[in-house]
Amino acid sequence: MKKMKLAGVALMAFAAVIMSSCGNKANEQVEAKASEQAPAGLNIRYIDLDSITANYNLVKDYNEINIKTMTRLDNAQRTKQAELQKRANEIQSKVQNNGYISEHTYNADLQKFQQQQRDAETYLGNLQQQAQQDALDQSKALNDSLNNYIEIYMKSHNYDAILLRAAGVYFNPELDITKEIVEGLNARYIKAEDRK
Repeated sequence: MKKMKLAGVALMAFAAVIMSSCGNKANEQVEAKASEQAPAGLNIRYIDLDSITANYNLVKDYNEINIKTMTRLDNAQRTKQAELQKRANEIQSKVQNNGYISEHTYNADLQKFQQQQRDAETYLGNLQQQAQQDALDQSKALNDSLNNYIEIYMKSHNYDAILLRAAGVYFNPELDITKEIVEGLNARYIKAEDRK
């Protein structure tokens, strides 16, 4: 019985040694494959998107356009509101001064006022929708410009990757190429008015 127990213990120990040996070989094979696939030293840089949007002339121009658009929207809204208020005051004044000869003329004025309200809502809604579409178009153009330039930049500098600063916790400041990217973007940017 003791011999069987000793044989069992010895067998288990032998199995453990074999398993450990196999595990080490498997680990060595995985590590060898990983080292074959990954380059010895990755050439990685990063950019700060906030700095790019603050310094890229295209974004500055878009910001000016958006300020003008918002001003135009605000002015249109105030103008339409003033027109509606004026019309409402005229109707109210006529009611108070018995200016309506019949209920029919009052209802006609009221219908015109309601149509004027609907027209104003439609007009302002269209302006807002156009402003939103312009903002989407600007965002797409900005992304296209940035992606296109970074692709060209990567090829000329042989980088393996360019990361966004916001995607990480810490990056060595020496790897920051934001300034170079902004300079390159601005150097190739031609303002719309200058293209004519």
